[in-house]
Order: sequence, then C-alpha cells, then structure tokens
Amino acid sequence: MNLNTQAALVRERLYPRSPQSIAAARQFTRDTAQAWGLVDRHDDMSLCVSELATNALRHGVPPGRGYLLRLLTFDGTVRIEVHDSGPGLSRILGRPPGMGLTLVGAVADDWGVLARTPGKVVWCEVRVGPPV
Repeated sequence: MNLNTQAALVRERLYPRSPQSIAAARQFTRDTAQAWGLVDRHDDMSLCVSELATNALRHGVPPGRGYLLRLLTFDGTVRIEVHDSGPGLSRILGRPPGMGLTLVGAVADDWGVLARTPGKVVWCEVRVGPPV
C-alpha cells in the first residue's frame, strides 16, 4: 500500500459477532463506494467484504467481541480490511486458503494477512477506476 502519493480516504465501522452483520457490512461498503464516487467493481468489493467478514465470524471473533471493517481508497485502489481479536494467523499462513479466501483471491487484485495484538487483519485490494 502506497499512501504517499495521495491522501487516503478512510471509513470504518465496528460490527457485533452476529450473522446479520454481514449484510450490514456489505451495505456499508456499497454506501462508502457511492460516497467516494467509485463506480467500478461494487460486486467484487461486496463479495470480498462478505467473505472476509464471514471468516472473521467463523474463525476469528471470540464470543462477546466484534470485528472492525475498515475501507481505504488511494491511488485508484480500495483496500478492505477486517480486523478481529481472535487467534488465527497460523490458521491462514502456510495453509491452502479455504473457499472464502479462494474467492477473495480470485476477484481481488491482492490479499493478505497481518498480525495485530490481539488478533489479525485480513485484507484485500481492488483496483477501481477514478472517482466520478
């Protein structure tokens, strides 16, 4: 991620450990893309948010906790990050990705995982056209 050439726009929202939060996260993503004037790849972004949030709920968010969805746009790219506080880097790194991350890898231009304390950040990037 190169944020030096353009100031990034950032929006984020916390979601509870609930299956209903997935639809809310997709809507937040669509609303954010519209607010930023992005017209390309809405479906790809929604799919990535769905898969990353679902994985966080299934594997990363401990009971009583939630996850953070952070969206950034810079240099014609949207970065989607899902932060959770559960264990799990070892469940992602060094293992073949599950179906959700396979889908993310198929539609995103890049993806990965970063450690944080506690937990991890699973992210992907989608290149989009210029804002309108």
